Amino acid sequence: MYPYLAELIGTALLLLLGNGVVANVVLHNTKGNNSGWIVITTGWALAVFVGVVFAGPYSGAHLNPAVTIALATAGKFNWADVPLFIAMQMLGAMLGTTLVWLNYKDHLNNTPDVGLQRAVFCTEPAIRNIWRNFICEATGTFVLLFTIFYFTGAELGPEKTPVGLGSLGALPVAFLVWSIGLSLGGTTGYAINPARDLGPRIMYALLPIKGKGHSDWNYSWVPVLGPVAGAVLAASLYLLLK
Repeated sequence: MYPYLAELIGTALLLLLGNGVVANVVLHNTKGNNSGWIVITTGWALAVFVGVVFAGPYSGAHLNPAVTIALATAGKFNWADVPLFIAMQMLGAMLGTTLVWLNYKDHLNNTPDVGLQRAVFCTEPAIRNIWRNFICEATGTFVLLFTIFYFTGAELGPEKTPVGLGSLGALPVAFLVWSIGLSLGGTTGYAINPARDLGPRIMYALLPIKGKGHSDWNYSWVPVLGPVAGAVLAASLYLLLK
């Protein structure tokens, strides 16, 4: 398993389950219709868990260009590998979203509200205030990355012998994303991941969906540059405090 392939498949799993839970909640005539924000944030947290379980042993499970950029900024990842990692994350996001479309195509076609259709693919703010929305995305991503920098492994005894937790090692980041969604996600939908938003937004423009609207390109830069800004700020503060 090559790290690049792991990033592609891991990100595809993340988007399949993450955007899948959004589709289940917002689209008409699904079993989970109108089940609410708690279901969406929990589904996304578990989607992160699945993606990290798969990709973690092979690539470190970045699954997010903001994570890759932050790690490179902090000197924990090779800058030469950043472009290909991000490319694989984008392709994985597009693949995962296409699988959501295949599963929920009938429900997408039977949901006349174009806002709900687009919500399955990408984020939009509850109140559109572009620079405030930018700050919200940067804040959520800052919390994500700054906390990740301080993750520690389990240890036993005074010798601090490392203990391998296997797949359970993916739980901390899942809980972290869950917390961000519950506490900070209500303003913009907490993209906190440029690939998670831009890849699906592109697919929304390309895929055949009955009665669909536009991809809201005027807003599309916010969930891309906001997370990058938050990631760089988190890495910079980590280096300053180190």
